[in-house]
Amino acid sequence: MKNYLTLILSSLLILSANVLHADENSMQATEGFDHIGLTVSQLEQSTAFFVNGLGWRLLGRNSDYPAAFVSDGHMMIALWQAKTDKPVAFDRKNNVGLHHLAIRVSSFEQLDNLYQRIKTMPGVVIEFAPEPAYGGPAKHMMVREPSGNRLEFKHSPN
Repeated sequence: MKNYLTLILSSLLILSANVLHADENSMQATEGFDHIGLTVSQLEQSTAFFVNGLGWRLLGRNSDYPAAFVSDGHMMIALWQAKTDKPVAFDRKNNVGLHHLAIRVSSFEQLDNLYQRIKTMPGVVIEFAPEPAYGGPAKHMMVREPSGNRLEFKHSPN
């Protein structure tokens, strides 16, 4: 059994190395995320969550839509105000769409600090506080920002 697991792990490492080092002539046409667009029901509260709760920068706004653009320096999220006064909440078990957005955190301490900072923010729902992810050693938590979008925050020590 141990040899079988070693073979599987070795194959996965080779596969991931090939994916990470694809040459220019490969069929791969993408290079990663440019940005993520989330429709929100509470533009100002959701923007405050990212800026004040997570410490992200507000890059700009578009008053015509309206929208706000926030970034942690590694990725950007466009927050688009829903055009209706009665938006329909996403049901992760029955709707097709974004189940959740997982965001890396730099350390276990930072994950715990983030939890302490956002748990009392208006409109934030904590689905679960930091806990071992899938048996560890990673740790994660799941929250809903003020408009209800699910966000996972995770630190993996490896």
